[in-house]
Amino acid sequence: MGVLARIGYAWMKWKSRYGLRDFAPVAGDDRKQESLRVGLRGETYAYCYLRCRGYVFIAKNFEPAREKGELDLAGFDGETLAFVEVRTRAVRKGKVASPELSIGKAKHQVLARTAHGFPPERHVKKCPVRFDVAAIDNTPGKPPVVRLHKDALSPRA
Repeated sequence: MGVLARIGYAWMKWKSRYGLRDFAPVAGDDRKQESLRVGLRGETYAYCYLRCRGYVFIAKNFEPAREKGELDLAGFDGETLAFVEVRTRAVRKGKVASPELSIGKAKHQVLARTAHGFPPERHVKKCPVRFDVAAIDNTPGKPPVVRLHKDALSPRA
């Protein structure tokens, strides 16, 4: 892993030492925008986290030409093509966040269909494929906690 990836991740960790949200209060229609911003920050944090662990990414927020769906991150972990779904949830007082449990059957089917079209569209040679989930607990005032579940969504034989 490169020195730049380590420096980038260290900077990202320092920048998010108080969480992934803005400190300004959010009201009304701005809640949706704030949710999208937190999700984008979570994806960026997961990208740096995984890059630091040896993943080499070839696509971010991939949307196929003919299908509905999106892949948050796609890249190689060694020789395996890994599609990473990033889930970020805010942890409130007294409540436990389980972002990895928020992926239902319908979302799983959309991910599988989207991933099926990725290799031909991006000219990726045949290789092993895996679905990972990066779950990020975002507690305001504290650094985010990342849990990586490798092979979490892959079909079982």
